Amino acid sequence: MDAHASRPTLVGNDLMTKPSREEALAAVRTLIAWSGDNPDREGLLDTPKRVVDAYGEWFEGYSADPAKELSRTFEDVQGYDDMVLLRDIEVESHCEHHMAPFLGKAYVAYLPTEKVVGISKIARVVEIFSKRLQTQETLTQEIAKALEDNLTPAGVAVLIDAEHQCMTTRGVHHRHVSTITTRFTGAFKSDPALVERFLKLAKG
Repeated sequence: MDAHASRPTLVGNDLMTKPSREEALAAVRTLIAWSGDNPDREGLLDTPKRVVDAYGEWFEGYSADPAKELSRTFEDVQGYDDMVLLRDIEVESHCEHHMAPFLGKAYVAYLPTEKVVGISKIARVVEIFSKRLQTQETLTQEIAKALEDNLTPAGVAVLIDAEHQCMTTRGVHHRHVSTITTRFTGAFKSDPALVERFLKLAKG
């Protein structure tokens, strides 16, 4: 089968046909023409290819599995049951309403019970969910749920602080406004002191 041909693919819970690369290239050419420029102009001839390649990178999270990243764990933790926190994880995602980027940082913590996971895997989970069309609220919940489902921790805390270019480059045009979303589960949800400690360490 042609690697670039249309093929069925699972998106969310729906089976749909993913357009071929040629169809995607044609779509970019249409958008260039709709914008008022000539897609056959010398400076734009290779733009469809570049845009499609960029989309392949920006949205590669659809072809990755967060559960697989979290499947390799370590049980020899010497009784460690305190907070494991990763700060300043880069978030590069795209708003599902305007397909404009939102950029920021994620702060992710969990309280291990019997197993821990390599810290790079947590950053990878953030990356996988970020490289999909998202709302920041959904992104925050998806990260927390993946850790809950795969690590069975005593609790999970996720904070994302990001700026949305759908707000800064269009619409109200307000720059330097960041959006903060949080998700707390388990012990983090029931213990305000633990939440306060997480927020102090995350932003410290």
